Amino acid sequence: MSRFQIWYRMQPPALRALLTINVVLYVLWILALAHIDSTRRLVWIYLALNPDWPAILTHPWQLLTYNFLHLQVGFWGFLHLLFNMLWLVWIGREYEELHGSHQLLALYVLSGIGGGLVTVLLHGLFPSVGAFGGLVHGASASVLGVLMAVAILYPFKSVALFFFGPIRLLYLVLIFLALDVLFLSGGRTAVGAHLGGALFGFLYAKAEQRGWELAGWARVFFRSHRRSRASVAAEPGRVLRRLGAWVEQRRGSTAEGEAVAKHSRSLEEEVDRILDKISAHGYDSLTEEEKRILYEASRR
Repeated sequence: MSRFQIWYRMQPPALRALLTINVVLYVLWILALAHIDSTRRLVWIYLALNPDWPAILTHPWQLLTYNFLHLQVGFWGFLHLLFNMLWLVWIGREYEELHGSHQLLALYVLSGIGGGLVTVLLHGLFPSVGAFGGLVHGASASVLGVLMAVAILYPFKSVALFFFGPIRLLYLVLIFLALDVLFLSGGRTAVGAHLGGALFGFLYAKAEQRGWELAGWARVFFRSHRRSRASVAAEPGRVLRRLGAWVEQRRGSTAEGEAVAKHSRSLEEEVDRILDKISAHGYDSLTEEEKRILYEASRR
């Protein structure tokens, strides 16, 4: 078995499905569909998002289908797909492992639909702005929704960038959106979809923090992985289970010898204190620093 096959099988179900759909459709488009006139016209007219009003009313499914299509050919089209999928892996996998497969699927789909709705709205308000018109395709709105949701749920999460070092994910998303508006609004980039995807990712995260169930419909796609899970902010079940296993592992290694460093023992004591606080007062009673400690400890 190749390394890629091993890596692919190790991905959680929703992430694996989203990667497969996006990549397979891109390969089919590049190798075959884009070279056949009839299918090319069908895809562009019926599956990509046309934000013109009221045309969208007769093709409402475009709000969903465009999220899985990367129709630009050539090097830049490949980069469009590549970076969308890389960010989905880097951020989406951890979100799915902590929140459940149905949550990632719902977040991806609803963010994409939200990006499409905002595009239609902005195109209607500003029809002369190129970034709000034209046919829209690609997973960028959905991916930005995932990034924004994780940035809101875990405001202390950082991403290491070449030449810049670690930067908060929230700041990274906001910087990208600001550059999107400032420098690309006159081009072919679907700025409306980006803004809408980020907005709906923000709203999804806020709803999850309040315990609102927006992903129940997605459970049907993951029957073998069905789990009752509230948001991490309200009920961090998997995080606490991983922390419990981590604490037991630390205690076991301490019992076997004195190789555990002093700072590791201090961290264990701090985690114990935070877990006791959760038991007494709930997860919402934690400070941002305590949440950060739990998050970092759960990743060890």
